Amino acid sequence: MRLFLVPVSTRRSLIYAQRLSITTKDQSSASLLDRGVAFAARTWSGWEKKEKGWQRKVVDYGNYAFRRIPFQEWGLKSVPPLSARRRAEELKGDGKVEIVFPESVIPGDKVESVAQKLATERQALHRRQMMWCFVGMPITLPFALVPVVPNLPFFYLVYRAFSNWRAIAGGKHIQWLIENKLLIPSPSKALDLVYAQSPAIKNKASEAKEEILLTHGQIRTCTDTLEVPELETELDRAVWQIEEEFRKEEQKKQEAGASSAPAKEPESKSTTGDKKSQ
Repeated sequence: MRLFLVPVSTRRSLIYAQRLSITTKDQSSASLLDRGVAFAARTWSGWEKKEKGWQRKVVDYGNYAFRRIPFQEWGLKSVPPLSARRRAEELKGDGKVEIVFPESVIPGDKVESVAQKLATERQALHRRQMMWCFVGMPITLPFALVPVVPNLPFFYLVYRAFSNWRAIAGGKHIQWLIENKLLIPSPSKALDLVYAQSPAIKNKASEAKEEILLTHGQIRTCTDTLEVPELETELDRAVWQIEEEFRKEEQKKQEAGASSAPAKEPESKSTTGDKKSQ
């Protein structure tokens, strides 16, 4: 496994795990969890190829919902759970995990603290969301009586509970690596070159305001540089979510400004009335 610590904005970063042995791993030795995830991925991929029908609609609505799941959760989910076998392997001399980062944005002495924060800051939220999913599952059982179409609300809650559990497990794995001094910071000069093109890095005077460091065009360059094509989807989602957050905040400011603007129409009418009385 290799970790990537990629700053998305001046205040937020994405941590992502690349499982180096996933492509060469013997399927017979894969865990039941890995097999289940692989089966779900194959099923979803098959549905995406449908041109119409309820499977196509499920995929469209599902992708819409997936895009709105916080990118921090997707990042932690990429870190595999810490099983007893994996713990024993990582405690060996060759079990240390490399964490790649741009030193021009994140100083080397702060890598562990940033990783620790990303691993722990959302743990309580994931636990709360997971419990609410468990509470909601029995409520959705009557939907199973609907013919033809599967119980989509139930399966969505199952997926969200599993997703939050994976995020919790991924965060605990990162914490364990930090506690046992198994993280090896690995500065990337190639990433430094990518971030050197960011206007937010060049304009350091605007540190008080959060700015996005990677554009959608730079994401492809970043993932090609790292040779991790699967990271492109994660970074694209992260940038899109932050852009949407900025857009909503700007919209709220405009609405607040419009509502607080003084109404001049009544004043003009009253002035006209005064002139007529004179």
